[in-house]
Amino acid sequence: MLLLLAMTTAKHPNPVIDFFIKGGPIMYPILVVTLVGVMVVIERMIWWLREKSKREPEKIEKVFASIETGDLKQASQLARSSQDPVLRMIWHGLNHYHASMEGALAVASGIEVQRASRFLPVMDTIITLGPLLGLLGTVTGIMGAFNAVSDKGLDPSAVSAGIGEALIATAVGLGIAMLVLIPYNFLQSRVEKLKFELDTAATNIAVMTEALGRDKVDAAVRGA
Repeated sequence: MLLLLAMTTAKHPNPVIDFFIKGGPIMYPILVVTLVGVMVVIERMIWWLREKSKREPEKIEKVFASIETGDLKQASQLARSSQDPVLRMIWHGLNHYHASMEGALAVASGIEVQRASRFLPVMDTIITLGPLLGLLGTVTGIMGAFNAVSDKGLDPSAVSAGIGEALIATAVGLGIAMLVLIPYNFLQSRVEKLKFELDTAATNIAVMTEALGRDKVDAAVRGA
């Protein structure tokens, strides 16, 4: 069966595999970078879709209303066990503060932003690394073409093979960067939007609790 498959492949070569082979040895690290980029993009898209289903804007408004009236115990109960990142931050601010509620909110906000930013540095690296690998393939392909000229003279087939290798590697390297760049910018904008929502919520809580008075806030939080 394997022999038959090999013979069939030899008679009817796969154009994708043929294209890959013509790209030269540099195509193997480019393939690895491509696979990593695709997996990261898929994982991040799925993560954000799940996060979107966890958002509870109505409950956030109820929590703000409870804090504004001084009922911090009710606000804590509403935010408890929520999967919404804003409500998680509020809950930590009300129940796990250290030196100050503002500090606890800042720490919780940083954790949420870090979760949302996961793998973005990997995508940023791929956007830079892809064209660089393509450029390396260009250099090795041109070097192969010059070596062919020095060994065989002006053999059109040998020279065209080296130039083809250079062009294929360059095209694929640029393609990887473009493939990852669009979702990277989209995901970066989502992170910035989440950060703005967290900062806005933390500021609102700080303003409302300051209006209530520090002693009342401390007593209410301990009672929660």
